[in-house]
Amino acid sequence: MPRLTRIEGRVALVTGGSSGIGAAIARALAARGATVALLARGNDRLEAEAARIASAGGRVSTHPCDVTDPAPLAKEIDSVVERHGRLDVVVASAGIAAHGLFRDVSLASIDALIRVNVQGLLHTLHFALPHLARRGEGWIVNVSSIAGRLGQPDEAVYSASKFAVTGLSEALAIELAPVGIHVLAVYPGLVRTALFTEEELARLPESVRRGALEPEAVAAVTLRALERGRHEVTIPRIAVGGYVMRTLAPALFRRILARVRMSALGPGA
Repeated sequence: MPRLTRIEGRVALVTGGSSGIGAAIARALAARGATVALLARGNDRLEAEAARIASAGGRVSTHPCDVTDPAPLAKEIDSVVERHGRLDVVVASAGIAAHGLFRDVSLASIDALIRVNVQGLLHTLHFALPHLARRGEGWIVNVSSIAGRLGQPDEAVYSASKFAVTGLSEALAIELAPVGIHVLAVYPGLVRTALFTEEELARLPESVRRGALEPEAVAAVTLRALERGRHEVTIPRIAVGGYVMRTLAPALFRRILARVRMSALGPGA
């Protein structure tokens, strides 16, 4: 069962479905015959993305909602099941990002990152899980980040939020397997999305900016990982070498990461 080899006829809820990785995964699922329920805050972008999917022949519904607002979120997730009759896949992609040295980050920014990236994801899975469990099978896709495996300077709070997603995914993969629910954690590097402003991108090393991924590439790798029953996938794969170095030579890893990331910020960082 862990392998999602048949997508046609499935119903997938995608949070953060109006743009970026969430929208790309939704389009990929719809192209394979799934019905996708898009959930996001911005109604205009949500409707635009739904129209794009529908124009390509996909089946789609929209659910404007903020994942940090529990009561409306629970209602919208229930409405997905009421409308489509089932729920098979949950893609938790809603998230925000921020760059900045920890000493310069405001409490408001810290709270917002934790609310959306951690609490929002927890709320989504909390309300969706009973629907998956009722069917006795299901797939959860949690979009984390390489920053959720390797703590990144200049984005410490974002890293902390994504480490939470990583820990949750690892625990749920074990907890939920006996009830037929498979958990996949996705660890992308820098992706070209609206999450990053030009000012924030300028804080990154040129080598990182050159290697930025397209959301469609992340979606393609995610679907392949679901088909193969993987519990985690890193994009690009070369980043796995960083995991190994961090484990085997942590001091060397920190020196290299400091040289690459902190030097891009200039003197005084």
